[in-house]
Amino acid sequence: MLDTSLPDGWRQAHLGHWMSQALLRFDARVLSLMARNEDVPLALSNLAARGRLSASHIHITRHLALDGSRLSELAQRANMTKQAMGKLVDQCEAWGLVTRQDDLRDARARRIVFTPVGLAWLQAYRQAVAQAEEELRAAVGAEVATVIAIGLEAYAA
Repeated sequence: MLDTSLPDGWRQAHLGHWMSQALLRFDARVLSLMARNEDVPLALSNLAARGRLSASHIHITRHLALDGSRLSELAQRANMTKQAMGKLVDQCEAWGLVTRQDDLRDARARRIVFTPVGLAWLQAYRQAVAQAEEELRAAVGAEVATVIAIGLEAYAA
């Protein structure tokens, strides 16, 4: 039986909750910055500005190797199912960010690679991440931001 006299606030006040909220805010800010980046093709800017691109789409940007990745590798790096990643890749392919190519090491496999538009998107992502990190430093202070980065890196390792 559930003891209803127990305090309930802990469910929204633990580290996991705050890390999740921070990641949502950070990714939303990155997408917002990318939507306004003049180097991002207009069609992608419009998709980002209208909320059609999400943090899920950032998984491809974050995890796709510069020389390409197999779908299974990309899904594993993003901690997603192969099917869910396949849908994201399909969308990104339709938007011109990525393409599928034959894998030279395995004739049965395909590799997902950035297109030139996708590489411009990746550069915009890099710039947006740098700006969002700078905004975080300004919000919490350089020393706290450094401690957060070191702590999260150690925790994730």
